[in-house]
Amino acid sequence: MPSPSRVPLSVLDLAVVSSGQTSADALADTTRLARRADELGYRRFWVAEHHNMPSVASTTPPVLIAHLAASTERIKVGSGGVMLPNHPPLVVAEQFAMLESLHPGRIDLGIGRAPGTDLATAGALRRSADGLGAEDFPRHLIDVMGLLGDIRGADGLWNRFRATPELAGSPEIILLGSSDYSARLAGLLGLPFSFAHHFDMGGTLTAVGIYRDSFEPSAVLDRPRMIVSANVLVAPTTDEAEYLSNPSRLAMYAIRTGKRRRSGMPSPAEAATDPDLPAALSMRSNRIVAEPKLAVEALDDLAAATGADELMITAMTHGVDERIRSIELLADAWDA
Repeated sequence: MPSPSRVPLSVLDLAVVSSGQTSADALADTTRLARRADELGYRRFWVAEHHNMPSVASTTPPVLIAHLAASTERIKVGSGGVMLPNHPPLVVAEQFAMLESLHPGRIDLGIGRAPGTDLATAGALRRSADGLGAEDFPRHLIDVMGLLGDIRGADGLWNRFRATPELAGSPEIILLGSSDYSARLAGLLGLPFSFAHHFDMGGTLTAVGIYRDSFEPSAVLDRPRMIVSANVLVAPTTDEAEYLSNPSRLAMYAIRTGKRRRSGMPSPAEAATDPDLPAALSMRSNRIVAEPKLAVEALDDLAAATGADELMITAMTHGVDERIRSIELLADAWDA
């Protein structure tokens, strides 16, 4: 995997806590999904950083990455991403230096600038209301890079501190974003860029163009390299895929409208009778919900339109068996 004519596929997971589940159940499900993605030949498995969200158990990527890397054999494991404004650069660098030392060549450090939560929770994480904007993000990013061996400029934290344990190699640093800002910064720094197409906020082609137009070769990358994420759920039939996607559509509707919902992801049966489902289904969406052949066609179109070097798929569903079957069906069709 993949076939010679197609780009590699990777997986992003949020460790969703479904109705009737505990966080321990959700984390065990993510581990099962990572193991299956490894067996199927997916390139990467990333976990997100979200806080104060009862339906998401993925709060601390470095801890979860350590567990997942120890539970798999070949697949690269990383953060999608570490929300850098929530953490001191030296802490991030030391965490990922440790991960890289434990699992050489298998660790990705995906970095984003959003808080991954509401502003009140972000303030609690940072122990201050300072730094809630994006002004300091480039400096902090460059400090993390320098501490992990990619030094840019004459002055930075790397002149005074060392990220220990000492590294024989370095985790791959990838800038994440859903805006023109991140696309331009990734280009100017000559970093790989991952665009959050799965956020369903538009602007994908604009960001792709800005990244490529602004790209400057660097010590780590001589040409633009882009990952594009997509919300993808595959089932044997499109009708079944649509039915299984209803819980995640309700979750997205709640996020966009600010409407509070029950703590766990509802089951498809619960979602089918939810009074908000018609409104959720009426929202425009770029998600791919289909049987295998149609899903592959849609992903081929996305790869062609963006020129992506890699596609990262994600799906929020009530059950892990649905997510596992989805990546199995997609892997089989992608190889065909």
